[in-house]
Amino acid sequence: MSAISGDWLEALKGEFHQPYYAKLYKTVMDEYHTRRIYPPADDIFNAFALTPLKDVKVVILGQDPYHGDGQAHGLCFSVKPDVEIPPSLVNIYKELHDDCGCYIPDNGYLTKWAKQGVLLLNTVLTVRAHQANSHRGIGWEEFTDAAIRILDQQDRPMVFLLWGRPAQMKKSMLHRNPKHLILEAPHPSPLSAYRGFFGCKHFSQTNEFLKANGLEPIDWQIENRAEQKTEE
Repeated sequence: MSAISGDWLEALKGEFHQPYYAKLYKTVMDEYHTRRIYPPADDIFNAFALTPLKDVKVVILGQDPYHGDGQAHGLCFSVKPDVEIPPSLVNIYKELHDDCGCYIPDNGYLTKWAKQGVLLLNTVLTVRAHQANSHRGIGWEEFTDAAIRILDQQDRPMVFLLWGRPAQMKKSMLHRNPKHLILEAPHPSPLSAYRGFFGCKHFSQTNEFLKANGLEPIDWQIENRAEQKTEE
């Protein structure tokens, strides 16, 4: 299992000594040795690796990783570039198109967002292949709750995007810091997107808030794969 590094390590170091984390670590290692688990072990903490605590401007909370082959790589809603775009992300792209005029790309690789300060955090960080929610309740929630509490304590402008009930249940952990903007909407899943995710305008509202607070707005446009390769 990969290790957290950088300023997140300093912020979260107390968690690694908690009894729940020792049990979680053993469970996860056993699972990786005996079953097919996603994401790959080296990608578990990608959200923390790609978005240092000092750089977080926006927090998007997911649930557990995609459980299909080759999809998950440690960022909520994101998939590797050569994988079909999942339905919820298709709807996120539709809202981005309507809200900000972004074209809909041919991939679901959201690393560009993470590198700009968008923390793409699932509340459960691993899952058994083809078994949604199979690692719910093994200890990840305590760990990611600790990360959410740390974010809540940051006394600087930050936007929390809470989509769907599981994410909105974390709202009680956020203490209404006037420097923080909390935006809520139904989940972008095809089952609920039409109940208010479409038309929520969270992406433009986020950028207006960031600009009003003297911060660089997020470039939400994910490029087509050919353009990503050119930039690399």
